[in-house]
Amino acid sequence: MRILHITTGLNDGGAEAVLYRLVCQDGPERHHVVSLMDEGKYGPLLEQAGARVTCLNMPRSRLTLRGLWRLWRLLGGERPDVVQTWMYHGDLVGGVIARLAGVRRVCWGIHHTTLEPGKSARTTIWIARLNARLSRWVPQAIVCCAEKAREVHAALGYAADKMVVIPNGYDLAQFRPDREARERLRREWQIGDGTFLIGMVGRFDPQKDHGNLIAALGRLRQRGMHFGCVLVGKDLVPDNPSISQQIAAHGLDENVRLLGQRTDIPAVMNALDVHVLPSAYGEAFPNVLAEAMACGTPCVTTDVGDAARIVGETGWVVPPRDSRALAEALGDAISQWRDQRAWQARKRACRQRIAAQFSLDAMASAYREVWAKVACSVRESST
Repeated sequence: MRILHITTGLNDGGAEAVLYRLVCQDGPERHHVVSLMDEGKYGPLLEQAGARVTCLNMPRSRLTLRGLWRLWRLLGGERPDVVQTWMYHGDLVGGVIARLAGVRRVCWGIHHTTLEPGKSARTTIWIARLNARLSRWVPQAIVCCAEKAREVHAALGYAADKMVVIPNGYDLAQFRPDREARERLRREWQIGDGTFLIGMVGRFDPQKDHGNLIAALGRLRQRGMHFGCVLVGKDLVPDNPSISQQIAAHGLDENVRLLGQRTDIPAVMNALDVHVLPSAYGEAFPNVLAEAMACGTPCVTTDVGDAARIVGETGWVVPPRDSRALAEALGDAISQWRDQRAWQARKRACRQRIAAQFSLDAMASAYREVWAKVACSVRESST
């Protein structure tokens, strides 16, 4: 089966990472990935893995006649067995052009949950609503990465009978407990084993609500609790006044380090004692939680998207935008960590949960099943 993927872009994002892992796991040589924009981070990586990559080089949030013409000709010429689209713009543009090119075997991909004015871009909300109207005509199946995403989009008017949930899958060989990596990074950061290290991996963005985390850490400091914290992600650097001023205002200059973007995320996850996700909205299936847990690192998270489903009984789930509740959960984690025998059992449970429920092989198998059903249903309806 030949699969052609159409995605908005290939930059460093959660859905893009899932696309990359899926293609690599399923056999890159039978996948062709088309980016409406440029090659981003994952274009070269996909090509190195053996997949074909085509970039239409359309500007962000703007379509061009040349780009649409190239996509139409490509689809008409290749006639793939299935077209799998990714994210709202990819679903709309890729799905409609595929149908106009005579390709009926289309699967949409939804990787978002909350759509709120003032938080989501107006064009994104508009396109999501338009897609809801088109969902009964364009796709044969709609893959949602989270149960919450299915609920939200069914309420928005998407064709519920076409929806299937396929949770993200993770490479357990890449994300695994690694004592050497833990010790190396903590030496680099000059953080001893006697310091409870909190960490967060995620770009600086209102959705991630770093302010909620900083306020919670301030509460811990006021209670006299000893801890360190590292923040990893785009724009989380000392010369970003928005975050640096918040840290200083809560007296956390000695506790919190801003490390910016890093490429050694499995090592970072191993170095932490707990990973925290303080997001206010917008998460569907937060990858960082599963990645941390696969490394044996327990998580504290706000109740966004499918976060509670990922964490289960292995960690702590609190309401969004509640720094008091977040501080209480982090404080409880510190208390639990002092009993190392019980903490090691918690770490093993984290790893076991991801291996049992969110493996990369399980995700790839689920996608193959959906693609096979779509291909067969279209053939049967044509005979």
